Amino acid sequence: MEKRKRKFGDRSDGWKLRGLDPYDTVSPYIMVERCDAQNFFNDKFEITAAEQYVKEKRAQGMKNFGLMHVILAAYIRTVSQRPYLNRFLSGQKVYARNTIQVNMAVKKELVANETNTVIKVFFDPHDTAADVYEKFSKTYHDAFAGGENDFDGTARIINYIPGLLKKFAVWFLKLLDYFGLLPKALLNVSPFHGSMFITSMGSLGIPPIYHHLYNFGNIPVFVAFGAKRHACELSPDGEVLKRKYIDYTVVTDERICDGFAYASAFKVFRRYLANPHLLDNPPENVAEDPDIDRKPRKKKSKG
Repeated sequence: MEKRKRKFGDRSDGWKLRGLDPYDTVSPYIMVERCDAQNFFNDKFEITAAEQYVKEKRAQGMKNFGLMHVILAAYIRTVSQRPYLNRFLSGQKVYARNTIQVNMAVKKELVANETNTVIKVFFDPHDTAADVYEKFSKTYHDAFAGGENDFDGTARIINYIPGLLKKFAVWFLKLLDYFGLLPKALLNVSPFHGSMFITSMGSLGIPPIYHHLYNFGNIPVFVAFGAKRHACELSPDGEVLKRKYIDYTVVTDERICDGFAYASAFKVFRRYLANPHLLDNPPENVAEDPDIDRKPRKKKSKG
């Protein structure tokens, strides 16, 4: 992401958007909590091209490359072209995030008594699908290599605090976060802060759920995708075609951008899922949030 001088009111994880329209600056005071502003939608994508792409990547030596990496790479590329998807809201103010961070809950083994942990992967808007694979694989491996990752260590420390004091500690962390004073070290391990949280229901063999957003933290988008499914469809000439799909659900915070912007972003996302070879090369251009340097509009004088 572009480096720029931090101004008063900016946070360590984002730049304050100072030129938003009145509606966008007032609505966070009306829809105070993230759960007040949740929007839900679902979509699907036909996976023939994505599966062929996965086979090619595995043949190139990326033995664990899968559809999840295609989805992640498509989302990160979408953020590079539609940066308002990477905004967040904190302290009733809207910010443009200065990194791309994706959180995911993972298990070392898919068994009921295996404890979850959360990994946070830092990406760059110029990343290709291969870059996404390498960064995700390294973070995943590091999370289990030492027995306890940074998130687990932080959670263990908080767990030592007695119940009533623990509630106060969480309240105090929320207060610091509200004013943008939460230490960057905590932001970098927090599962509640980031560009997007993604979860795979496909590994569990079930359809995707609509996962709520967290009031604590600043994650504005939650994506869940399900297992592969087959569907029989009629072609225009009446032929029965058997297709393979993956369904996915998205829960968004409507306060960071309007419905038109979200629709535009997820149309781009859909295009990359349908044409994953576009993810082999870095984007020609990376868009910057148009409201970062925009100044507040002045009231027009009458006459």
